[in-house]
This record gives sequence, C-alpha cells and structure tokens, in this order.
Amino acid sequence: MRGGRELAGRICIGGSKNATLPILAACLLTSEPVTIRNAAEVTDTGVMLEILAALGATVEGDTMTAASVTGEVPGALARKMRASIVLLGPLLARTGFVRVAKPGGDDIGLRRYEQHISGLKRMGAQIDETDTEIVGRAKKLRGARIVLDMPTVTGTENILMAATLAEGRSEILNAAREPHVQDLARMLNQLGAKIEGAGTQEITVEGVPNLHGGEHTVITDYLEAGTYAMAVAAAGGDVHLECSPVADLPMLLLKLEEAGVEIEIAGDDLHIVRHRGRRLRAVDLTTWVHPGFPTDLQPQYTALMTQATGTATIAEFLFENRFQHVPDLVKMGAVITLRARMALVKGPTRLQGTEMSVPDIRSGAALVIAALCADDESVLTDAWHVDRGYPDLVARLTELGADIKRDTLQSGSQTDSGTYE
Repeated sequence: MRGGRELAGRICIGGSKNATLPILAACLLTSEPVTIRNAAEVTDTGVMLEILAALGATVEGDTMTAASVTGEVPGALARKMRASIVLLGPLLARTGFVRVAKPGGDDIGLRRYEQHISGLKRMGAQIDETDTEIVGRAKKLRGARIVLDMPTVTGTENILMAATLAEGRSEILNAAREPHVQDLARMLNQLGAKIEGAGTQEITVEGVPNLHGGEHTVITDYLEAGTYAMAVAAAGGDVHLECSPVADLPMLLLKLEEAGVEIEIAGDDLHIVRHRGRRLRAVDLTTWVHPGFPTDLQPQYTALMTQATGTATIAEFLFENRFQHVPDLVKMGAVITLRARMALVKGPTRLQGTEMSVPDIRSGAALVIAALCADDESVLTDAWHVDRGYPDLVARLTELGADIKRDTLQSGSQTDSGTYE
C-alpha cells in the first residue's frame, strides 16, 4: 500500500459477518430447507459452511437443508474460528448431543464461555469439559430463567437457539442487544420460533416442538460500514457508503462529527466527507456493549486518532488484549502511550510506511487505515486475518482510489490443523 491519496466514490456494504455465522448455525434447528440471502462473503462464512457440511447439511446456492445431522463437530474446523462455539445450542436442541473443540479465533483477550455452559445447564443439559473440547448431552431441554453476568453476544445467541426447541418458557436477562442478535431472533421467528424482546435486556422464548423452513436476508454489516467511514475520515475524501445500517452506528457517527467529519444521511446512504485541508479534532472514546461504542471498531478509531489534533483517551473495557495494533502504529511513528486498558493517542502524526504483520481482523483494518495515511510504502503480511471480516477489501479500496494491491504469495493459506502458513 502507498498512502497519501484521498478516497472518493461509492461502495455497497455487504452482509454482516457476525449475523451470518449464528444464522447459519441456526439452520441446524430444522430439517426443512432454509434460504439465507446476503450472507457475508468472507472466509469465516466458508469455514462455517464446511462445518455444517461435515455435520450432514447440504448446501445448494443460498439454501441449506439439514435433514439429518450429527453432533460431532470436526475439531480442526472448529478451532479455526471463535464462532464455532455457537454450535453448542442448536446441536444440543436438535440432536441431544454435541462435541466441539474449545474455540479458537483472534487472540484479543479472555472471552469466557462459562456463561454459555451455565445457561445450558440450567436448561437441563449435562456438559463436560476437557482441556481441548466441550461435550454436551440433553434428553430434553427445558425452559429456564437465565441471568447473564455480562451481556455476552455468543452466549445470548447459544441460549436463544437452544430455547427455541426447549420445553416451556425461557427468560434471558441482561441479554446482549447487538444488531446481529436481533437479526438472529428475526430469522428464528420466521422459522416458527416464539421470541420476544430481542434488542432489549430481557428476551423471552416460548419453546415450540419444531421449526419449519423459510427465508431470511442477513442485515448489512455495521462494522464494515464503520471501518470504511473511519478510513475516509483518516485518509480524507468524499465517499458514499450505500446499503449502510445507519441506525446501528449512533455512537460512531457522533464521534466522527465531534472530530470534524462531515456526515450526510439519506436513507441507507451514508455520505462521509473529510478533505485533507480540514483538521480532525481528538475525541475521547470508551468501548461498551451495544448501544455503546463497539469494541470491534476501537482499533480503527485508534488509527484515526493518530491523524487528529490533540490527545485522545481511548478506554477498552471489554477485552484486555485489544491493543495489538498499537506496536505497529508506533512503529509507523504514532505517539501512543498504553496504560492498562487505556491508550493515549497524541496527534496529528505523519505516519511512515513500514512492514507489519496483522494480528487479528480488526487490528488488520486499523493498520490498513494507517497505511492509507502514511508516506511511502506499507506491507501487511498475514493479510488472511482481514479476509475473515472484510470481503474484497483490496478491490473496494482500489475502486475508491487507494494505491493497494495483493501479493498472493504473501497472503497465506490455511492448513487443515487450523493454523496458517
């Protein structure tokens, strides 16, 4: 990548990765065909489809049929991504048995799954753990009142899916409210589930004997839209982000406006304008659960603040290891001080291109944003991380005028063991 170019043009935001993965898992709850449209075209979606095929499901185009499934999740596939944990709920509900490897994915800090397990146990499941896997059994799940210590997204999704086929009424208190949780509930209701309250702190589910087939269109990705919005704000330019879920981005848009970015909204068209002659202002940020500022947009915001005038305090309260992008930003010349779960970013800084290794999806997006602003050339290795969350990133940025290209010899390939070469 060579920085220094303003971005201009139009791109359409794709389907939400974080909605696609649990929605595909939820297709296991019925033996009838389910058609899923606008699924995220990212590598993690491909891994989930591989898992579902290994469990016995068949996929033809956008339609999946799980006429007969097993609860044995292949370990090599499960370890490739954190989202494999969302197979616990639907497989227990559908087959009464599940064996899944403990989840892998990005190392952004402790992401506990004991709330998944304790919730399923309250519904009557017997769950045993070894050092490497989780094994669950249940003759029949029963509705229960489940209070989550923290509004965990995947925990809410697992319990929600299990509750759809449980006997009786379930209540999930302190439930996650993220847009992808709401989309999963909409999809399940279209298949005959009885779910109320998704998007609030209390979700109720009346269990039904079975679900039927149906169709669902996945929501567009607010994290993808937010990432491109910050790329334009950092590099400068004039871009229309079409198909944007504007209602899901209240905190980000507020922060961008406070920083001096021009924002115009017309339906699902998000128009971002920031010419390089106009200075950005440093604005403090604290991540929190929805509708707070998303932790998945914090690394990109940190990169943006290197171009702002003043000192921005960025507090990360959800994941303790979510500043893996900082060492490479400092290597590029950024002035950032880390204090426990806070980063102090002083700017503006003239960044210098360098070679960097991408540690996780969102850190990769942050480094791409920094490279768009940098002098000279930047090289990002382990770029497969970015492919897990952003479809056609190189093509889309090129379309907007960025000087970026992919070297397939360096982009990496995944092995059967779940590691990458």
